[in-house]
Amino acid sequence: MKTIKNFRNDLLKRNEVKVVMSAGKNPGLATAAKNIAEHLKTKEENVVVRELKSSFGRDTFLIDAFVYDSVMDKEKIEPRKKEKKKEGEQAAPSAPAAAVAPAGGKK
Repeated sequence: MKTIKNFRNDLLKRNEVKVVMSAGKNPGLATAAKNIAEHLKTKEENVVVRELKSSFGRDTFLIDAFVYDSVMDKEKIEPRKKEKKKEGEQAAPSAPAAAVAPAGGKK
């Protein structure tokens, strides 16, 4: 693993990192975050992989990531992931029940 860019952003309390990693196949976001954490000697939960790029037929991957100072700093800045609804759970009705016309009424 080779670091191309390591920029310190003091306002957002993070390092913006670009690294090149070689692997036989696409490492995936979780493995890339783990390898960056080991390379920079930080905790894995402080790393957010933004982009993982490669070219066809190459075994090198360009990884763009943010390394936050703490988990709290990460939670303040990074957007939260949407939670999937459970099967039994339904959305709230958009119109009040009184505003809906009766089903058996004539026009």
